[in-house]
Amino acid sequence: MWRATVLTIFPEMFPGPLGLSLAGKALAAGLWTLDAVDIRAHATDKHRSVDDTPAGGGPGMVMRPDVLARAVDAVAPAGDPRPRLIMSARGVPLTQGRVVALANGPGAVILCGRFEGVDERLIEGRGFEEVSIGDYVLSGGEIAAFALIDACVRLLPGVMGKEASGVEESFSQGLLEYPQYTRPQVWEGRSIPAVLTCGDHAKVAAWRRAEAKRLTRVRRPDLWAAHVAGVAEPKKPSKRPSKKPRRDG
Repeated sequence: MWRATVLTIFPEMFPGPLGLSLAGKALAAGLWTLDAVDIRAHATDKHRSVDDTPAGGGPGMVMRPDVLARAVDAVAPAGDPRPRLIMSARGVPLTQGRVVALANGPGAVILCGRFEGVDERLIEGRGFEEVSIGDYVLSGGEIAAFALIDACVRLLPGVMGKEASGVEESFSQGLLEYPQYTRPQVWEGRSIPAVLTCGDHAKVAAWRRAEAKRLTRVRRPDLWAAHVAGVAEPKKPSKRPSKKPRRDG
């Protein structure tokens, strides 16, 4: 079973949106589990402090390594095979490929940072990897954790209605997804592209592929460049005319 353990100072935020829709149904059905751990429960002072002033000065507060380590060790002791992740704006960008890898694993232990961040010694000492969901800053890691968990859970066996639902989504083949349409045939003067109602599956597939390439090229030049590089055929070695053996005399 895929297990998600989230360490946070706001455990009441969970399951939140993960308790609804596909993720919520799968959670109720026992296809995955979610544990929200209150970091403050592992503090030792009467104020349940989890942070302190940054070494070297500066604004804000930093989450303490000793408190966090007690929380981590209590829920993910040595030998727990799950990857340890910290949701962080400075982390490695989360990609669909990484989501697939996580979904195929045993789950994840996710630490939600707050304030100015987490003491670097905790990250190193407990083997955490920093993961980012975008080039922007949130108030804390909880919303980012929602995104990561939802992206993984929807790929678990039995969660999506059809196995092919995720095959042609954005990023699944290195391209953005093609445009989607449904009834009515004409809405506010805009018609569904004729090719989608022609009944020719080959033409529909070709149109969708072309639109996926067009959107990727326009909206995500970085993905397009990677796609082009990935499908480029290696150059065949040029054939040089063989030299006739020279005869002496």
